[in-house]
Amino acid sequence: MLTGLKNAFRIKELRGKIMFTIAMLVLYRIGAHVPVPGIPFQGMLGLFESTSNEVASGAMALLNLFSGGALSYVSVFSLGIMPYITSSIILQMLQAVVPSLHELAREGEVGQQKITQYSRYLTLALAILNGIGYLFLFKSFGIDFNGAGAPEIIFDIMIVGTLVAGAMLIMWIGELITQRGIGNGMSLIIFANIMAGLPQAIFSSVAGGNTGDAILTAVIFVIILAIIPLIVFIERGQRRIPVSYAKRVVGRRIMGGQSTYLPIKVNTAGVIPIIFASALLYFPAQIAVFFPGVGWVQAVAGALSSGWLNWILNVVLIVFFAYFYTSMVFNPDDTAENLKKQGGFIPGVRPGRNTALYIKNALNKITLPSAVFLALIAIVPSIVFSFTGNTLVQAFGGTSVLIMVGVVLDTISKVESQLKMYDYDGFFK
Repeated sequence: MLTGLKNAFRIKELRGKIMFTIAMLVLYRIGAHVPVPGIPFQGMLGLFESTSNEVASGAMALLNLFSGGALSYVSVFSLGIMPYITSSIILQMLQAVVPSLHELAREGEVGQQKITQYSRYLTLALAILNGIGYLFLFKSFGIDFNGAGAPEIIFDIMIVGTLVAGAMLIMWIGELITQRGIGNGMSLIIFANIMAGLPQAIFSSVAGGNTGDAILTAVIFVIILAIIPLIVFIERGQRRIPVSYAKRVVGRRIMGGQSTYLPIKVNTAGVIPIIFASALLYFPAQIAVFFPGVGWVQAVAGALSSGWLNWILNVVLIVFFAYFYTSMVFNPDDTAENLKKQGGFIPGVRPGRNTALYIKNALNKITLPSAVFLALIAIVPSIVFSFTGNTLVQAFGGTSVLIMVGVVLDTISKVESQLKMYDYDGFFK
């Protein structure tokens, strides 16, 4: 590992990308502590922990986690990346049902640029909607934002405008990291947010000085460390389907006649199912802030945000999105067609449709256990938190660990590929 890091900093281009990524993440964390103008910063400190509003204290916990605590302090980055994630979910699902978007996604880089542009517009619209919703939420806490005596509408526009500008700036920083840095920008931002909340979660879980709480925190921390190798094992796991290539004569050369394999990841969807499921389940909570006085709306949002209904729906949605997203990123028909064009075949399986069915069946068999694994990782910490109330489980539970491990592995793989280009040893042996 240390040798890989040393080699990474020896390459000027790679060193520049790593330093640029770190600089952007530092800039983002600075922005997460800049308060929105017009809001009494001291009056908002710790508001989510002390409020009796169940929607704010429960349903907004994940949003606050993904914003690195920025939401609880009402900073310019309070909206976090949730508007961008939600827009990505919508466009991903629309590609499966809208033929024009599906064809656009198949056009390569040009089509992807247009989809990215649509995602930006949708992110802007969702950021405006969320900004207005958060304004209603903050006002429901009884905090006086109009300290300078100016008209209230001026403060409202300024607060919403600042939140929207912060969300768009986060999107821009994420895209810059993806284009000019190392790794996926949005994933790295989520990683930075989770890491930023870890120290506070540890201190909060043992703040009372109770020996039992300290022991419970230590046990939970050890369990988390023990789960990490299992997550790495699942993330790196592959189903290797043997593929042979027939010999063919091209000019005076004989090509083919070799055997290889088609690697299919056990967890093809990665952490996307958990993020998508969480975004959908917490969306009613974002809508509920518009109706603070409507009891049934608050009750529905609270039920979907925590408790047994949330756990059941989480499992169902995670399994659904695992299959859905896997079908989006891995098409057995296209893979079978490409193998046929290249003269490849799976031993004992006819090329074409039979090959596609074989790959699809293999994909379905490994997707189900990985989806169940993701669901257990996501809901077990929530169940434990409901019984123990330990903040470390809430802030650094299975979802957070899975996201962090996935992001780290993805980033290391990208650095690895860069090192191999310059004939340096990487991280994986």
